[in-house]
Parts: sequence; C-alpha cells; structure tokens
Amino acid sequence: MNPATRDHQVELLRSDVAAWNVLRSVSAPSVMLVDADLAGAYLAGADLSGVDLTGADLSGCTLTDVNLRGATLTSAELVGADLSRADLSGVRAHDANLTRAYLTRADIRATDLTMAFLISTYLGHANLAGADLSGANMTGAYLGDADLTRSNLTDACLRKANLVGAKMTAAVLDGADLTDVTLPNGTTTD
Repeated sequence: MNPATRDHQVELLRSDVAAWNVLRSVSAPSVMLVDADLAGAYLAGADLSGVDLTGADLSGCTLTDVNLRGATLTSAELVGADLSRADLSGVRAHDANLTRAYLTRADIRATDLTMAFLISTYLGHANLAGADLSGANMTGAYLGDADLTRSNLTDACLRKANLVGAKMTAAVLDGADLTDVTLPNGTTTD
C-alpha cells in the first residue's frame, strides 16, 4: 500500500469514525494499517473488521464497541486500551501486548492470542471460548465470570490471575503456571 494512502486512512480514522465506517461499507474491503500510530485515539464503534493492524500502536485507545472481527493484531501494542464490548472474534493477535487493557464483555471467541501479553488485563465477563492463549503471559489478569470453554492455555502464565466464576469446561491447561491463582470456586492455589 502506498504510504500516503495509509496515512490518509489513519487520519480519517482518527478524525471521523462515522466517515471511516461509511467508507468501509462502500469500499476498501481490505485495509492495511501496518505499523500505524493510533495511540490515544478515540475509535469507539469503528469498523476495523479484517483490517491488518500488524505492529500498530493502539496504546491508550478507546475501542469500545469496535468491530475487529477477523483483524490482524500481530505484535500490536494495545497497552491500557479500552476494548469493552469489542468484537475480537477470529482475530490473529500473536505476540500482541494487551497489558492493563480493559476487555469487559468482549467477544474473543476463537482468537489467536498465542504468546500475547495480558498482564493485569481486565477480562471480566469476556467470552474467550475456543481462544488460543498458549504461551500467553496473563500474570495478574482478572477473568472473573469469563467463558474459557475449550480455550487453549498450554504453557500460559496465569500467576496471580483471578478466575472466580469463570467457565473452564474442556480448557487445556497443560504446563500452565497456576501459582497463586484464584480458581473459579474461589479457592487459591499454592
């Protein structure tokens, strides 16, 4: 993609989410915003479905109610971003940094979060059914009442995570670090 075109798309997205959404509905089915700097942007309600945001900086962004279905967030920075009620189903976010991000009630089903950083991330009531979190660092993450049904947590670090009320049916925890984890029933591991 022409860098000028990408810069124009970034500027449109930053300045007018409604116009961006109209543009997405009539054209630009495949959008590449690789390495885009969107840090701190207010993008609530944006249609970012299928967008390639590899390496993009979305730190501190407001991404509430955003449609990211099928997007690529590989190695993206989302530190402190608010993704409440966002649709992240089917997202590829290998090695993404979601440290201290807020994902309450987010739809994260069948998402690739392998080797992702979810340190002190809030995932209360989030739907992570079928998500691949293998090797993810989820130290201190809050997953209260989250749905982790059939999720893959192989070799994930869940040290000091809170899973109170979480659904863990058929979740794979092989090799996971469960030190000082608050379990779904409220007990704590050693």
